[in-house]
Amino acid sequence: MSTVTAGETTAGGAAAGAGARRVPVGRVYRFELVKLVSQWRIRLLVLACWALPGLFVAAVAQQGTLPSDTLFGRWMHATAWAGPLVLLGFAGSWALPLLTSVVAGDVFAAEDRLGTWRHLLVAVRSPRRIFLAKTLASATVIVLLVAGLVASGTAGGLAAVGNQPLVGVDGHLLAPSDAAVGVLLAWAAALAPTMALASLGLLGSVVLGRSPMGLLVPALSAVAMQLAQTLPLPVPLRLALPGYAFVSWNGLFAEPNRLPELLIAVAVSLVWAVVATAAAYRLFVRRDFTNGSEDGEKRRALTHGVLPLAGLLALTTGVVAVAAPSTGSGISRAKVQRTVSTVFAHLYRLQTEQLHRPAVTEADLRVAADCNRGDGQVEPEGPGNDWRCVVTWHLPGTEAPGTAVYQLDVASDGRVMADGDGPKEVNGYFLVHTGTGDAPNPLWQFDGQIDLLDSSTD
Repeated sequence: MSTVTAGETTAGGAAAGAGARRVPVGRVYRFELVKLVSQWRIRLLVLACWALPGLFVAAVAQQGTLPSDTLFGRWMHATAWAGPLVLLGFAGSWALPLLTSVVAGDVFAAEDRLGTWRHLLVAVRSPRRIFLAKTLASATVIVLLVAGLVASGTAGGLAAVGNQPLVGVDGHLLAPSDAAVGVLLAWAAALAPTMALASLGLLGSVVLGRSPMGLLVPALSAVAMQLAQTLPLPVPLRLALPGYAFVSWNGLFAEPNRLPELLIAVAVSLVWAVVATAAAYRLFVRRDFTNGSEDGEKRRALTHGVLPLAGLLALTTGVVAVAAPSTGSGISRAKVQRTVSTVFAHLYRLQTEQLHRPAVTEADLRVAADCNRGDGQVEPEGPGNDWRCVVTWHLPGTEAPGTAVYQLDVASDGRVMADGDGPKEVNGYFLVHTGTGDAPNPLWQFDGQIDLLDSSTD
């Protein structure tokens, strides 16, 4: 018995329709968009994304305990622009993968469960237009949800804290206008991996047919990439995973901006989105809609679905390795020392201003850091929570240098979390008066970010 594809089915319907014309893509897109938005779960997601983040940011900013385990969480009490960045860190790990699962992971499978493919094909007369319309409708809803997250989070921060300067990942102060631009660019960059996950959702929805397991493809992919990012992977492989764009946006908040990592991560995510969408399209247009048991899962799923993505990972890893050569984990002793000394110098100036002491410049301070791992028993490179740094600096008019000790936890993605270990007058816990109220000493605990691609200090 011969197999009839979607193209042949629609061609036969068009011939029988005596010259009937295909429905324009714009009309099909509006129809699919209305179908998505009419679902109660999508409406609930839109409401949640446009309301809950603002309430969360406003509530947390007023608490005594802040999410210091998240980048910029230490500054939620000080500026409105920290809140949207904390949200972005959480959204990249959990919220955005779940949103893409609900929106894109079921957009094709729902038609299988309802048995409406034939009616849709007769009405539209083009499987290609159906695929394009469903893809565009899913992307539109996802962009709407992401816009709600950033708008609501920003509004909540402005209402609770106000439009204050933001402390960057290297300790320098960003003016409110610069911080606002950075927040928008960071969320815009996060759209690239979000669309990559959405494309994986489209592929899963096509491959798995009526099975609800397609909903899990973006979420499981995101979890797998998160677990991979916690491992000491080589830098090219780390950047070749589309999820790294959920991390590399922090380079926007350094001085100067660290754009190479971010641009590579965004480009990789977009390539993944294109390849996964193309694989889903190829499987969809070749599908046999005349067989009621056909769910698109069968023999072509492996060759046209999984293998292209595996090949893409190998290819992007090789391209990144050639375009931006970096060895090992990208974390070396020299980079850790430079990161700690740079952040300390900036935050020392901030502490000086808050304590109303005479102003001093980074050049006058001449900050230096001497860092080791495991009390010198471990090779000083790579991630780990056993780093220890002794920071020295000089004040104008004094001969003896100041000294402070920090215990460090260096993550695989280059984040440095420093905890002051004395002297308590410098990096101990005490409150300083700021324009927004009393706040912990900025030198007590701080974050930094190592540029994994930078090889100038290796």
